[in-house]
Amino acid sequence: MGLDDFLTCRIPGTEVHLGMSRKLFAACERLHEEDLAIARRTPGLRAEDQSAAAQDLSDAAQEEQRLTQRRMFREQQEEARPRLRPLLRDAYERGATIDWSDLLRRPQEPELDLEGDEGLLEAATPETYLAVSRYDLPPARP
Repeated sequence: MGLDDFLTCRIPGTEVHLGMSRKLFAACERLHEEDLAIARRTPGLRAEDQSAAAQDLSDAAQEEQRLTQRRMFREQQEEARPRLRPLLRDAYERGATIDWSDLLRRPQEPELDLEGDEGLLEAATPETYLAVSRYDLPPARP
């Protein structure tokens, strides 16, 4: 199943560990690049691009602005969708042959951890990995 070829990491501030295969990582990386390209073509749509001047607008004006921005972003996504499918498929397939060091843009491979953590409850598919700490789960109901 290739479960030894996952990149996993704990999400900071949580006890959740997520992971993905090289193929899925490569496709997600490509999707991220394309999303950044859309953001560059449509400045001001991301929350971090919002100006302080927008805070001075009335609630109704802010809501209208958000609706317009969402519509513009959806249009950009719809326009990009036919072009993205083959790009993401290609990135996914190429991910099977690319070293982690190339995907992560680092000279060294990630550290291999075969020991595991007995405190984690884990689940995996051929492409994804999820684990939570058994000690942070809510108590069982009677």
